[in-house]
Order: sequence, then structure tokens, then C-alpha cells
Amino acid sequence: MTIPQLLLCLSLSMLCISSKPTEKKDRVHHDPQLSDKVHDDAQNFDYDHDAFLGADEAKTFDQLTPEESKERLGMIVDKIDTDKDGFVTEGELKAWIKKAQKKYVYDSVERQWQEFDMNQDGFISWDEYRNVTYGTYLDDPDPDDGFNYKQMMVRDERRFKMADKDGDLTATKEEFTAFLHPEEYDYMKDIVVQETMEDIDKNGDGYIDLEEYIGDMYSHDGDADEPEWVKTEREQFVEFRDKNRDGKMDKEETKDWILPSDYDHAEAEARHLVYESDQNKVGTAPPLPGGAPARMSPSPHPAVSAGAGPAALDFTAQRPSFPQR
Repeated sequence: MTIPQLLLCLSLSMLCISSKPTEKKDRVHHDPQLSDKVHDDAQNFDYDHDAFLGADEAKTFDQLTPEESKERLGMIVDKIDTDKDGFVTEGELKAWIKKAQKKYVYDSVERQWQEFDMNQDGFISWDEYRNVTYGTYLDDPDPDDGFNYKQMMVRDERRFKMADKDGDLTATKEEFTAFLHPEEYDYMKDIVVQETMEDIDKNGDGYIDLEEYIGDMYSHDGDADEPEWVKTEREQFVEFRDKNRDGKMDKEETKDWILPSDYDHAEAEARHLVYESDQNKVGTAPPLPGGAPARMSPSPHPAVSAGAGPAALDFTAQRPSFPQR
């Protein structure tokens, strides 16, 4: 059995296990935290280190010598500065922080890529994915476990085609990432909503009513009394989820529920780092890995300045260097 088939079996088997009466299924997608550290620059810059590098990479930096830290950070800055103009803008910094925030997503794709790219051409076709994932199951039209693999395959094919932007039924690594993690991509969010509604909408009317909403996250299992959190969810549905008060959630209401417009931590952190970099107006960035400020030479255009175009950090003259802690 291949790894994808094993994962499919495990995920399906979990669907057969009845939830405990007091357990709550959470379908809401939230961005992962930038760091589990307290964000208090007056005490230390550990939060900023984790946000900038990712928690795992930040730990690695703690073990480097000042010279190694300087060299490694210089390489990172080159990657952040995507337009290669010698400045790191707030937008570039936000994109980098989001990439670090989503590292678990990219790591997941890397682990699975070789398994699906059967001909090693650097792409994954729908046929490759289908054959690796469903090949053995499709040979048996009536499996003992009772799952309708053909129906599941049709659903996967629909999502694959949605992720495949150019419509050639072949996924690049980015498209395959969108297929595996659609909640991370704006153009895939409609399919996330559609699949969620298909899962919960038991009567097939195209909406999610209150009982379907509760039934998806809670199994009565013979209990007469509902847990307090279930009562709270009923109130949430009536007061907040069902915005037009028609007793059910449509696509937009479902989207607002499972894909909320959360506070953008990556944007806030990028703005924070750029702002702090200009506090003394002499081109000094806040401390990054290593504990000391990143030195940046003054330039004719201030690193961050109102009226001077996009806020940017100037890395043109000198790479950051960090004395050892």
C-alpha cells in the first residue's frame, strides 16, 4: 500500500469513529500563530525572530556563530527582496512572514511530491494522482468498508481542476499545494465552501439549517441533555451565523463562518518591523536573529519615511551582522 492510500484509509477510518458526545468538530480555518512567544519588545525580540524566520529556523539561528548568522541572514534578505532593488518593502516582508507562517503546508507538499510525480517530470498530472490514490480501490466497485471511492474521486477531480489554473490537468508544485490545502488560497475558497456545504447539507436543499449545523459538530449519542457549548453554538447560529435570519446559512454565510476574515498577523508584524526600523531615523532595524540590531546604512531615501514612496528597509550597503549573545 502506498503512503497516499494509507493516509486515505486512516482518514476514512476516522470518519467511522463516532465523536464523543461532548467533543466539538471545528470547521473554521484560522491562520497558524506566528509564534507562541509573548510579543513584548521591551523584554526580548523572540516573537519577532519566530515570525521572521519561523520557529524551527529561529532555533537554528540561536546555535550559529555571528559570522554564520550574518551569512545566513544575508541569503534570507536576498530572498525577501523579490524585485532585487536593494530594499525590503512592507509588502515583501509580509509575503516572507506568511511563507514562514505556512511552512507546515509546504513541508507537507514536499513530503508527498515524489510519491505522486510518478514519471519524475516535475509535475503531477490528474492521472498520476488518481492512480496512486485510488488505483487499487477502483478495481473493486463494492468495497467492504462501504465507502464510495468513485464519488470521492469525482470530488477530488473537481478540486484538482479548480487548483489547475491553466487547465492542462497537470499541477505545478504551487497548484498541487492549492489542491492539498485549498483554504490557503483565495481562488480555492469557493471549493472549500462547496465541499463543506455538501458535507453538512443532509437534505440537499443547498443550505445549512440549524439542526444540520449542530449535527455536524455534535452527536447526541442517546444523551438527553446537550452540553453547554452546544447551546452556545445554537445561539451563535441564530445571532451571528444566519445573518439574514431565514433559518439557514447560504454560501456567503457559510464562507463567513469557516473562512473568517481574521486579523492579519503577518501584515501587522511586517508593519511593526518596518515601523521599528525607523524609530531612530538613522537606518537601524530592530533586532533579528542573534539579539542585536541589523545595521543598515543611511541612504538618500529614508528607510521608512512618509511621502517617500513605499515603506522599505535599505539593505544595499551592508548586510546585517549580529554579535553573539
